[in-house]
Amino acid sequence: MAVRRIALIGAGFIARVHAEALQFLPGVRLTAIVDPKHDAAERLARSYGAARVFTGADAALAADAFDSAHVLVPPPAHRDVALPLLRAGKSVLIEKPLAASGAECASLLEAAAQSGAPVGVNQNFLHHPAFVRLRDLVAARRLGKPNFIGCIYNVPLRQLAARQFGHWMFTAPVNLLLEQAVHPLSQIAVLAGTIGDVAVHAGPASDLAPGVVFHASLDASLACANLPAQLRFAVGQCFPFWQITAVCDDGVAVADILANRLFTYRRTRWMDAVDGLASGARTAAAVFGASGRNLTAYAAATLHLTRRNDPFFQSMRASIAAFHAALDNGKPPPIDGGFGAMLVETCERIGSVAFRPAPRVPRTLRKAETACDVALLGGTGFIGTHVMRCFIAEGARVAVMARSIRNLPAIFGTDSVSLHAGDLRDADAVSAAIGAAPIVVNLAHGGGGATWEEVRDAMVGGAEVVARACAGRRLIHIGSIAALYLGPQDLPVTGATPPDPKADERADYARAKAMTDRMLLAMHGLEVCVLRPGLVVGEGGLPFHSGLGFFNNEQHCMGWNAGRNPLPFVLVEDVADAIFRAARTDGIQKRCYNLVGDVRPTAREYIGTLAEALQRPLTFHPQMVDLLLAQEYGKFLIKRVTGRSAAPPSRRDLLSRGLTATFDCGDAKRDLGWSPNADPVRFRERAILVHAG
Repeated sequence: MAVRRIALIGAGFIARVHAEALQFLPGVRLTAIVDPKHDAAERLARSYGAARVFTGADAALAADAFDSAHVLVPPPAHRDVALPLLRAGKSVLIEKPLAASGAECASLLEAAAQSGAPVGVNQNFLHHPAFVRLRDLVAARRLGKPNFIGCIYNVPLRQLAARQFGHWMFTAPVNLLLEQAVHPLSQIAVLAGTIGDVAVHAGPASDLAPGVVFHASLDASLACANLPAQLRFAVGQCFPFWQITAVCDDGVAVADILANRLFTYRRTRWMDAVDGLASGARTAAAVFGASGRNLTAYAAATLHLTRRNDPFFQSMRASIAAFHAALDNGKPPPIDGGFGAMLVETCERIGSVAFRPAPRVPRTLRKAETACDVALLGGTGFIGTHVMRCFIAEGARVAVMARSIRNLPAIFGTDSVSLHAGDLRDADAVSAAIGAAPIVVNLAHGGGGATWEEVRDAMVGGAEVVARACAGRRLIHIGSIAALYLGPQDLPVTGATPPDPKADERADYARAKAMTDRMLLAMHGLEVCVLRPGLVVGEGGLPFHSGLGFFNNEQHCMGWNAGRNPLPFVLVEDVADAIFRAARTDGIQKRCYNLVGDVRPTAREYIGTLAEALQRPLTFHPQMVDLLLAQEYGKFLIKRVTGRSAAPPSRRDLLSRGLTATFDCGDAKRDLGWSPNADPVRFRERAILVHAG
């Protein structure tokens, strides 16, 4: 059998999963990576042995570099990328959704029909292990004939929590369905048949930004070809819960997708009084057994006794394998373009019934006609939005640069704001955003990475690009107290305290912050002031701050220590005020100031107040540093034994995370005229109650 040459169109996160899954398949070879970001394509190609890299699919086509393509670009680009591939006769697997509208799906299906090229859609959760067991159980009639399918999809949404409203899914209400609801809808369609008419009740709407309407939930009754079905769809939820239920004549089967469990409710031969115990024990045993198998599989994969086997990856690998197996056998893909189009059309039907039309708010990419007074880099985030308010209130003209400038709050639409899309490491984009502004505020940290080298290049390298563009200007660099050693020490930490002299013993983020501060302060001729906020809390931020401890989930905070020491909290509006004042204060070049408020509750106190405000059972779990260190050494040894590179854990880093150092911000108050909040009642209102809704 000839080896099929594969191209990945798109080099983001999901492309790495596809590349890893392809390594399990015989008869295929990854030969091309296509992405406009050449560096990203090169990194992926090096990691997985792809021979060639292209910045466009047309170039890869012209070079005859592949036989089959996986289209992994954002949904709005699915049609435009896949259409020429299908017309060229290439088999195509498209990440869900098939396209961004029913009309776009139709054009793809027409191109595939004309060329004869197979087109499939990667609805990978149809291959999730728990769902496969449910599907097989129903098909085998092990609980009798099915009568009804129900699904509860109650999940968090990372982009919503991070206020990344520029993501495509927030552009229109139906996009959220195309991005998220196609997963449970695909499972319903496989069990209940093609989805037809819908009756929908949508939850209350909220406005994320001007013209950006968001519905967090809806309830839909679905008239399917074989069975009636219902879907409860809710995103941005606290407790993750995704279950598919099949109600049958002789029992009920439940697939718990997130926990990767299948269990049933069924009768035994005993009288009712005994049956309750016997059937309950059977269900409990199924849940316990599945949980135990999951733990065993996780441990085996962690110890490299087996290859990667988490449920998500199993679903991806099986979906991709099914597509290529169909090609090998000359059959249509099992999850083909027609199925994908049906899901997109279902989302559109649900959206047309459930959602009110969003008001049309024209937003233009505005560039200033005259020089701006200040440039904010990374100015659309949590702190940046508050800083914007300070400068706008003064009447300043502000240039704002961020990776995404879509769906921003109304304040960014004022006439005095100039918007620029760009990356911190792009010197041309940074220079264009700064223009002739005499003051630059750098709030962007540059991003992260999987390795220390990637973190260093992003954070330190990005800050250096900005610094070199600021010749002859005032640069206010927003760092972090993480650059300092914050463990037990005799003297208070002040703005004069140098970056951690043993930063090499710290975690990558703190190490990069310390390196960045030293680099900026050492640059000859650079008029820079470094501001280091503490634990920033308030409106627009997240209530579950990592300075409190490690959150395995929102409900449980594993503290960095006993949680009894005051923590260096600061309200976001106080940070914004300090930044504004630094931009207007002379004589502070080459100076550093720590920004810590005067109300400093302990981790225990903060979590307790937050639990009361949110009416949730939040728990702080105190830890001993030596026990944490032992746990970290255990993880380190496992990584080294299994051949993975890892730096040994550092007691210094764990002590610093405990934030037991005391802070004296008298220099910031004196030099900047800064007066942070000192009222515990106001702190509670602005830091905690603001999240209560």
